[in-house]
Parts: sequence; C-alpha cells; structure tokens
Amino acid sequence: MTSSHVTSRQTAVRRFTRHFLEMVAAMVVGMVVLGPVTGGLLRWIGGVNLSDYPVAAALVMATNMTVGMWVWMRHRRHGTARILEMSAAMYASFAVLFLPYWWDELSGRGVMMAGHLLMLPAMAGVMLLRKEHYAGEQHVQTEKSREPTVAE
Repeated sequence: MTSSHVTSRQTAVRRFTRHFLEMVAAMVVGMVVLGPVTGGLLRWIGGVNLSDYPVAAALVMATNMTVGMWVWMRHRRHGTARILEMSAAMYASFAVLFLPYWWDELSGRGVMMAGHLLMLPAMAGVMLLRKEHYAGEQHVQTEKSREPTVAE
C-alpha cells in the first residue's frame, strides 16, 4: 500500500467517525432541548406524564432526537433521502422493542435503555451501507447535485 492510499483511508475513517459523533451529539442536543419542552407541554395540556406511557415516551424521545439529527444533517447539506434513512434507523431501534414490552418481556425502562443502545449500531449500519457518502466528501453537496428537499 502506498502512503497516499493509507492517508486517504485514514481520512475516510476520520470523516466517517466524525460524522457519526456529530450525529450523536446533535441527537443528544435534540433530546436535552426538546425533552423538557415536550414533557412540559403534555403536562400543561392534559396532565400527561410520559413516563406512564413507555411506548409514547419512546416515540417522543426518538422524535426529539431525530429533530436534532435532522437539523444537523440538513446543516451539513445531506439530502432528504439520507436523512430519512437515518431517521428510520432511529425509530426502528425503539419500535423493535414494543412487542417484547407488550408481551411483558421488557419493562418500559428497558425499552428506553435498549432503544438508545440499539440506535447506535442501527445508525452505524445505515452509514456503512452508504460508506462512500459518509466517509467521503459527497455529503457536502453542491447546489447543482443537491437532492430536492421535501418542500421543493
């Protein structure tokens, strides 16, 4: 292997890793910022405490995290298709746990903990399926090559 090949591979690994960590950070921001807002709004509207409804709590949590990730990926100029793929991975991480919860095989707390843990490999899996996108510079798209947004 040539030195330039090793360097370009290292650069690709760094880009991939940086992108993954940026998305995780954006999700944490979404969770921290939107969690209290959603919880407070639900209590104000109808006295609803999400911890009493684990499936709803998991979906709200996934939504808060997805909003943070969506905003960051859009800021980084990812196309709508890539953002939707990543969003699906995030929701699926929780959704696969609903049946064990409904069958009393998993607690509500278990759904939240396992959902957060499953989200990381699910996101990494989506990224690995599109590694040329996430490890390269393709996610920084020019105006000409940019995928249309939902509003366009």
